[in-house]
Amino acid sequence: MDEATARSLGRAADVVARRADDTAAAERLGLGLSRLRTVPGGLAYQRYTPSLSVVLAGRKRSVVGDDDQVWGLDRFFITPVDLPVLSGVVATDERYGFLSARWRLDPALVTEVATAMPRTRREPSGPLDRLGAWTPALAGVFARLLGLLDEPEHIPLLGPQFARETVLRLLQTTQAPRVLAATDAHDPVVPRAVRLLTERIAEPWTLDALAAEVSASRATLSRRFKQATSMTPMQYLKRLRLGEARHRMVVRGDSAARAATAVGYRSAPHFTRDYRLVYGTSPAADAARAREQLREWAG
Repeated sequence: MDEATARSLGRAADVVARRADDTAAAERLGLGLSRLRTVPGGLAYQRYTPSLSVVLAGRKRSVVGDDDQVWGLDRFFITPVDLPVLSGVVATDERYGFLSARWRLDPALVTEVATAMPRTRREPSGPLDRLGAWTPALAGVFARLLGLLDEPEHIPLLGPQFARETVLRLLQTTQAPRVLAATDAHDPVVPRAVRLLTERIAEPWTLDALAAEVSASRATLSRRFKQATSMTPMQYLKRLRLGEARHRMVVRGDSAARAATAVGYRSAPHFTRDYRLVYGTSPAADAARAREQLREWAG
């Protein structure tokens, strides 16, 4: 990492360390901030909305489909559409513990900036790395955006300006295809497919049925979906169903059978097999362990 980028991200970490609890100012900037002193065990299911995710101190493991990576300050993570992710903190920093920030990508803003940019849009020629590399310009504007947490009175004036520049700088990185995938205007196929799977999670989807719904061929849907999410549509649906079932068991207290049925599984053994492959244990055992952890953290 070059010196200018390191300085900018260092300033960003300082701000988040001081202001992680300032939820009001963070919300005005479209930011979600987190600070942890200790390392929780294991992976947890999360639904990421379209966003730019940054680890400013410590390291994190993220599993998206078959893509399993550990990352930290040197990279960033673009989520172009709602994405089921397994993630967990694997290391903390001596000074800060674990710090992270997630900034919502506004599809309308992405469309506005992309339309005004003098650039030629091309399909990526090969597989796209899910983690992006910082540029000095991107790190600089992101640090300025976070710096507004120290000057919340300037958010109405400078917030929109820094947000536009952040999108512009993202579109100048290799992650531009993923950023553009957040907009229906650029490519409606993937956002529409994600909405269908999310809103109608329990339906017996097939790739043919989903392709017909979004007016695309099987090949086009599969290729674009893989580029945007690192998963095939059916892998995405499976991870979505398992995550929602886990939420129902842990938070709502549903039985494994009830949760499985609610998200579209027709076979209890099939659900248990898929669940064990992802979470490493049975649905009932995992839910009991997760509820116990929640009680410990709350108490």
